[in-house]
Amino acid sequence: MIVVNVDVMLAKKKMSVTELSERLGITIQNVSLLKNGKLKALRISTLDKLCEIFDCQPSDLLEYRKEEENEK
Repeated sequence: MIVVNVDVMLAKKKMSVTELSERLGITIQNVSLLKNGKLKALRISTLDKLCEIFDCQPSDLLEYRKEEENEK
């Protein structure tokens, strides 16, 4: 499964969900879904903006973790 590490980046940059919401131009609710890994999809344009805001690479935000058999 793909894990989105927005919460890690928020902590590193000492940025609030509200500030990220304003800078991304999306709702706080959608930022919370992104932060908590509850999104079903992520637009490339949003990923691009996240990389710009956090001054990072996509690999800093996205991580692949193999699902365990009992989690399926």
